[in-house]
Amino acid sequence: MKNVVLLFTFTLSSFSLFAQDVTQEDSLSLIFIGDIMGHGPQIQSAFNPENGEYNYEGVFRKVSHIIKAADFAIANLEVTLGGEPYTGYPQFSSPDALAVACKKSGIDVLVTANNHSCDRAKKGLLRTIHVLDSLEIPHTGTFKDSTERKSNNLLVLDKNNIRVGLLNYTYGTNGLPTPRPTMVNRIDTLTMLSDIRKSKSDSLDKLIVMIHWGPEYQSQPSKKQVEIAEVLFRNGVDIIVGSHPHVLQKMEYFPATEVDQEHFIAYSLGNFVSNQRTRKRDGGAMLKLTLRKNKEDVQISNSGYYLTWVSRPVIDDKTMYEIIPCSQFEAHDFYDLDIRSQEKMKVFMADSRALLEKENIAVVEIKAKSKINK
Repeated sequence: MKNVVLLFTFTLSSFSLFAQDVTQEDSLSLIFIGDIMGHGPQIQSAFNPENGEYNYEGVFRKVSHIIKAADFAIANLEVTLGGEPYTGYPQFSSPDALAVACKKSGIDVLVTANNHSCDRAKKGLLRTIHVLDSLEIPHTGTFKDSTERKSNNLLVLDKNNIRVGLLNYTYGTNGLPTPRPTMVNRIDTLTMLSDIRKSKSDSLDKLIVMIHWGPEYQSQPSKKQVEIAEVLFRNGVDIIVGSHPHVLQKMEYFPATEVDQEHFIAYSLGNFVSNQRTRKRDGGAMLKLTLRKNKEDVQISNSGYYLTWVSRPVIDDKTMYEIIPCSQFEAHDFYDLDIRSQEKMKVFMADSRALLEKENIAVVEIKAKSKINK
């Protein structure tokens, strides 16, 4: 249902039907999601030998109610959809069914600039774009050529009389060259500042950058991450959401002052789904921001996060993958999770809360307690 509204909104906005004065407060809810990975065991888990097809829908089922409740849900797709043979680490190519499941779960937008963008060379990069286009999933970060980048680099999301823009960059592509004429957005100061300047002509209420950066497996952002964020904020970016470390890092909200606009940053949202099972890497967070428009401007009225953990239940002698909303399972005695899974999930929650409750600035955990329709 939400996707229908999305298409309807884009159509209306093109005819400027939202140009009327704001007579009441409008709001827009955004969900940001971390790394969607596709390791080999995940591919095997999704395969059904009876029909020869892949299906990932069960992976997202227990968190889809949160995702679908947002006006826009945006995630980092850290695989290519490069076709067969399907492979996991170190050069990812996942079945198209992964993108299908993302859309069915409520994810509206996928960003594609990350260190695995070129894992399957030119074919993989182009095929990923083609699959997302065929599924009508808006995306940014990688492009067929410079002409497409010029047209599609800034992804504009327009709904409820609020207009936000999205840019996406990565630190690199694991040393693999970007095959011509395709393009992958890199973290380059001059390029990013040029993109920011160009975005100012689009009458945006907020500008968002999703950025793939920082050392892996570090719970504290690096000096370089902080420096890049400061440059982006000084030049007009309002919201920064990071990925790549595969663990959680702090989130900070700074309200507007007489000299500065309001800023929000989440340095890393960790893993949304992967086969990484070591401590702190087996989960992540979904970030929720609510933007509210009054007669003067658009402000972040609420910010919070849902902790998520990846469960691997064994069903009919087969290991499956399920993303678990931590607080909802915690509120209901962890449902049917086995004791070992409960203990691992509790360790993840304790580590995450110890970090974020200490380091975050004005960003708190959303502890949903309603029952889950399993």
